[in-house]
Formats: sequence, C-alpha cells, structure tokens
Amino acid sequence: MIKEFRNFIAKGNVMDLAVGIIIGAAFTAIVQSLVNDLINPVIGLILGGIDFTSMYVVLSGDVPAGASLEAARESGAAIFAYGAFLTACINFLIIAWVVFLLVKAVNRIKDAAVEKGEPVPNAPKGPTQEELLTDIRDLLKPREV
Repeated sequence: MIKEFRNFIAKGNVMDLAVGIIIGAAFTAIVQSLVNDLINPVIGLILGGIDFTSMYVVLSGDVPAGASLEAARESGAAIFAYGAFLTACINFLIIAWVVFLLVKAVNRIKDAAVEKGEPVPNAPKGPTQEELLTDIRDLLKPREV
C-alpha cells in the first residue's frame, strides 16, 4: 500500500494539483485583501461612508441598535447578512476573472507553439488503416486453400 501511495504521489498531475491548491489559497488571501481593504472602502465612500460588508437585516430576534455584524450573529438572532454576501460575490468575480485570464494566456502560448511547428504532446498515434488491412491480410493468408 505504501508503494502504491508513493507511486500515486510521484505522478506529475498530483504534484501540479498540490502546487495549484497552495497558490490558489495564497491568491485567495490576496483577493480578499483587495476586496476588503481597497474595493469595499471605495464602494462605502460612494454609498456615503457606509461599510457595506457588515450590513444586515434582522429577520427575527433581538439585536441592539447599531450592533456590528459579529455582535448580531453572537446574539443568536436570525439575520440576513447581505453585505457579507456581496463581498463574497465580488471575491468570486475577481478570482473567476483572473482564472479566465490565466487560461486565455496558456491557450495563447499553446497556439503560438503550434504555429511555430513545435511538437505539442499528443497521444501516441495508432497504426494507419493500410497497416491494419495489411496485418489482417497477412493473418488470413495461411487460411487460403
């Protein structure tokens, strides 16, 4: 079992995936900081100095007036935290846009490699139709009487 696990980990795809996850986690932290520290304050300024990330509506329960989102959550009241949801949506859109740009760049590099005539790794080609027919003919020859 240990040998199989070692072979599994040694495969290139597994290591590429691990690196991608680590970089993705670091990138997510950067995007969260971008949204929380740069974008949300600008949107708040446009809305009149309101920090919309902590905006919520109390659906049921008692929450002191002017309480923060964290205090409202800790009070046990049912709240509709639309500001936090908007922040998560902005984070998603930024990450999706960057992933789109990365995929587009990789595709452009692949297309440039094909145009230059550089070999692009493909699956090994099988025998041609003529080669298969020749093999079949050669196998059937001993049967002819």
